[in-house]
Amino acid sequence: MREPAFWNRPSSLLSLLLTPLGALYGVITAQRLARKGLDTGIPVLCVGNYHVGGAGKTPAVLALTKLLRHLGETPVVLSRGYGGQLRGPIKVDPERHTAADVGDEPLMLARTVTVVVARDRIAGAALAKSQGASVILMDDGFQNPAIAKDAALIVIDGDRGLGNGRVFPAGPLRAPLPPQLARTAALIVVGDGAAAEPVAAAIAAQGKPVFSAHLKASDASVASLRGKRVLAFAGIGDPCRFFRTLRACAIEVVRERAFADHHPFSKGEIETLIAEAKRDALTLVTTEKDLARLQTAEGPPAWAKEIVPFAVTLEFGGAGQLRKFVSERLFQARQKKFRNDA
Repeated sequence: MREPAFWNRPSSLLSLLLTPLGALYGVITAQRLARKGLDTGIPVLCVGNYHVGGAGKTPAVLALTKLLRHLGETPVVLSRGYGGQLRGPIKVDPERHTAADVGDEPLMLARTVTVVVARDRIAGAALAKSQGASVILMDDGFQNPAIAKDAALIVIDGDRGLGNGRVFPAGPLRAPLPPQLARTAALIVVGDGAAAEPVAAAIAAQGKPVFSAHLKASDASVASLRGKRVLAFAGIGDPCRFFRTLRACAIEVVRERAFADHHPFSKGEIETLIAEAKRDALTLVTTEKDLARLQTAEGPPAWAKEIVPFAVTLEFGGAGQLRKFVSERLFQARQKKFRNDA
């Protein structure tokens, strides 16, 4: 879905007109948030957003996967599989599944970590445990009450913040902010922008940690584009952030093409982009998530092989503090489960 422009404006007539619907939606979602979820028997960490759209959640999941492994854990990612047709529960196989089967984010994540896709998150948690998970790492699902979460780490973009701060459809919030703040264990602010400062201050006032993080481009990706003029395209939550990241790496972005989040590219759309790039002697570049949607069961089709993927990772300013936070939360979760079983 492409976010409406008025979501990111402080005030608009359309937002005001939709506010009553947002209030009704907010009551329903707040009630859902208050429900008690199922105890899976192992620690559950959730990486989520307060709002619709992207903020760097997938790179955060990958970073936490790496951290958990350094702690000796065996994480399994649990995802709803947005954009995929399979309801699951199913273990994602990047050699067999496509984004149309399981969604682009699970397919991308499955290259480095075991991923389970399930519309029914309780059934998905059971499959994750059968795969040897010592920790379930939920990719999204913060507002879903089915599973009890031992810690929810919320990702917010420092440049975009929460838009107009209103509840869907009047704004981008998935639920009223106060109950979401109350259920947040830690906040991850991506980038140096000031738009997230009010939320960060509210979290810090509750005595909860706020971690700063930045997207770092892969050295190999930057090297492959050095000295080239590029046509960049992306169908993610915030395509402009991708374009800014390219420019921050001194890559000459001559042209941009932004699509809606999870946009299912057609062969014709990609061929048009390839033709435009060839005509103007440009290199075609996109995100790893977008490239995952172009993959078929046999791999990337011939017409997509001229596209250069641009890989990024999320790096934390206080990596030691994050490690300490995660370690403590895992210990507390296991202590609680031990007491409940005693």
